[in-house]
Amino acid sequence: MRATNPFLKPLALAVAVASFGAMNAYAAPKNADPSVTAYEGTASPIDSSSAQTVRTPGAPDLTDAEFETAKQIYFERCAGCHGVLRKGATGKPLTPDITQERGIDYLKAFISYGSPAGMPNWLTSGDFDEETVELMAKYVMHEPPVPPEFSLADMKDTWEVIIPPEDRPTKQMNDLNLENIFSVTLRDAGEIALIDGDSKEVVKIIKTGYAVHISRMSASGRYVMVIGRDALINMVDLWMEEPETVAKIKVGMEARSVETSKYKGWEDKYAIAGTYWPPQFVIMDGDTLEPKKIVSTRGMTVSKQEYHPEPRVAAIVASHAHPEFIVNVKETGKILLANYEDLDNMNIAYIDAAEYLHDGGWDASMRYFMTAANNSNKIAVVDAKDRNLEALVDVGQTPHPGRGANFIDPEHGPVWATSHLGDPTIQMIGTDPEGHPDKAWKVVRTVNGQGGGSLFVKTHPKSTNLWVDTALNPAESVSQSIAVFDINNFDAGYEALPIAEWADLGEGPKRVVQPEYNRAGDEVWFSVWNTQDKNSAIVVVDDKTRELKKVIKGEYMVTPTGKFNTYNTQHDVY
Repeated sequence: MRATNPFLKPLALAVAVASFGAMNAYAAPKNADPSVTAYEGTASPIDSSSAQTVRTPGAPDLTDAEFETAKQIYFERCAGCHGVLRKGATGKPLTPDITQERGIDYLKAFISYGSPAGMPNWLTSGDFDEETVELMAKYVMHEPPVPPEFSLADMKDTWEVIIPPEDRPTKQMNDLNLENIFSVTLRDAGEIALIDGDSKEVVKIIKTGYAVHISRMSASGRYVMVIGRDALINMVDLWMEEPETVAKIKVGMEARSVETSKYKGWEDKYAIAGTYWPPQFVIMDGDTLEPKKIVSTRGMTVSKQEYHPEPRVAAIVASHAHPEFIVNVKETGKILLANYEDLDNMNIAYIDAAEYLHDGGWDASMRYFMTAANNSNKIAVVDAKDRNLEALVDVGQTPHPGRGANFIDPEHGPVWATSHLGDPTIQMIGTDPEGHPDKAWKVVRTVNGQGGGSLFVKTHPKSTNLWVDTALNPAESVSQSIAVFDINNFDAGYEALPIAEWADLGEGPKRVVQPEYNRAGDEVWFSVWNTQDKNSAIVVVDDKTRELKKVIKGEYMVTPTGKFNTYNTQHDVY
């Protein structure tokens, strides 16, 4: 068992999980979809004390101490849905023109009892007492305190080159199979574990930022770029005798995405990171992480053409067709094609898609970027070669594909699959406009999985299996197992495998999340994600037999979430 991290004690009742979702930190309203509510209610790592106290005419008086308490509660409990500036994101806007008009009694009732649309019932769930409910009702009637911006100078103050490029190895200095290493997020420990996919042994545990969200491989396969929710990036060199961080930088106050350049001739020339706060992205030197260019994402929404001051950067992928990054801007619903050939005269194409953009990945040809617009229940398709919006495809409720899954459907040809948070469906979209023009950019097959609350689907070019997690489903039997379909026989339905039971961890929620293949495509790794003070594990399953192959666990295995195979991540294999 692992002792509780003291850093998280102030967040004991808060939602302390990144966009993977929450661990039942609060009770959802009776009529709300618990999986969607859990996913949306994420805490912000922004330090509430960094936002200045604001007094607003027409709002009830608050003492300085009350204001500071309310700020902390808001950032921990509310900012993930309503936004740091309360302009609305997944949750409704809570600006003073609205809240003062509603009045304190309305606000107290809303906070206390929640709503069917997903607002938690903070009082009746036991998370807030009546005094706290009244405090928060008064607080949201004031102008929102604004955290400070994060400039190039701020970034450079945090930038550290631990080992300069000229002092790094000129060749691999270890005997690791660098095509089959897994970078495993140990979320609440503030670490990653590099695990050898061949031996299943830990190579190195490396300290990182808080709540690492993703690991991305450099185009060369040498560096692992790791970014946490606290916007700290670690650049890990796998060629070292023992892999270690060679450069790091903090690019903002809250973040989730990082990537490196992959276009031919520009491999590893640049790295890019996108932040939730401030809403912007930064392009950095690919060898040192020196920040070069910051671009704000503030602007107009694609639907109502209204200005949004806090459009967060979600997924970023590196184009293979042009020297540019493809950047999802969440709240505005815009996809940016940021060309890095000339940073002083930077060309950015703005594509109107749909709100709210989240995660996605490439189709099998690496030409089309397929990305979820959660709140619009759509998948946006971007043609990276022609640099335009190819299609908007209607799908199920709250699509959450991760990077999706590519395979050849026996009836419909090449497809890309997504699962959903809000319904049990897995949907396949045709992706071959030349060979199957009548199928392209349409949902050609829909099957039902175990239920809503899915975060990831996964397959591999050498596999005939499609794996679907349901980590945020409210039923334990569903969240603790995995569904697997035979791609060549969807009519047979799915087989459910008891992954958490195989892990043999004892008590705790033990949610099973994120299938990830090894290099060979004959093993699938699953995180059995328990609470921080309970035992967690990685379960390895034989892809062909669907039988347990290995359980990886130990004192170091604290809240494992994402696992990223080096080869598959480097080459966008999914």
